[in-house]
Amino acid sequence: MAEGTPVASFDQRPPRIASHRSIWKQGDVRDEERLSAEIAAFVPTVAINLAARTDLQGQSVADYSSNVLGVQNLVHATGRLAAPPTTIFASSRLVCEIGYVPRSDTDWRPSTPYGSSKVRGEQIVREQSPDVPWVITRPTSIWGPWFGVPYRNFFEAVRAGRYVHPRGRQIRKSFGYVENTVFQLQRLARAPTDAIAGRVLYLADYEPLEVGELASAITRTEGNTGVRSVPLSLLRLMGWAGDAAQRAGWKEPPLTSFRLNNLLTEMIFDLEPMRAVVGELPFDWSEGVRRTLRWLETEQLDARLSA
Repeated sequence: MAEGTPVASFDQRPPRIASHRSIWKQGDVRDEERLSAEIAAFVPTVAINLAARTDLQGQSVADYSSNVLGVQNLVHATGRLAAPPTTIFASSRLVCEIGYVPRSDTDWRPSTPYGSSKVRGEQIVREQSPDVPWVITRPTSIWGPWFGVPYRNFFEAVRAGRYVHPRGRQIRKSFGYVENTVFQLQRLARAPTDAIAGRVLYLADYEPLEVGELASAITRTEGNTGVRSVPLSLLRLMGWAGDAAQRAGWKEPPLTSFRLNNLLTEMIFDLEPMRAVVGELPFDWSEGVRRTLRWLETEQLDARLSA
């Protein structure tokens, strides 16, 4: 946020960046009483809801209570304030199955319990009082420093020479570099309420990435040779093997049919509405690659020193 703006963080886990701990309060968004007390004490003018369970391992919407009950509790807590804050809710592109282009903001077609939980969260936001300003963001795939599964795995596989690209395939994706994502959220938080209230905006960099080019940029930055390519038929066999391993209890095999289909499907969203509100982004994706690799090197060095 802008320098000098009071900020409070409410989360189950402490911030991974030590300097952020001074503004952190431990808590669970599913605890309505505690959440309401913290919001009433702080009286925010803007609230950003990023709390969520985001893996795809759940068996039903009930397994994603943070995504449903957490949103409901925040809606109730902010709605009780004399001047409810503009609230930015993080949903997900997975409110629609991969490859489906929605015809409207409420044309939902989830294919996973996680996606269904995010649909329900969006519905709860829409059901609140029309006097309470809100904006829904749908992050696509966000990568960069502090990331985890699966995009960190992608970077590390490329760095280690394990990543192979489907031969002859160009695959474009609307991905978001994390420092650009933070910039977008900050700009949304400072935007005039009437410019964003009641809108659904996808959260990603404006220009799509080509996955093979991204992998090649990682290898070039590391000083390695190019990315290997293999026939798609071989990757499908590897995906089926991963499916079998997953059924046998391996939670995160390197490749599954779901992940392969996700990789192969182009994912391009209209980011012009976001650009119109927040303006140009501070980093291009090649600079994002360089900054991410520096972060990975620093983190790995710190891990070795502390071992």
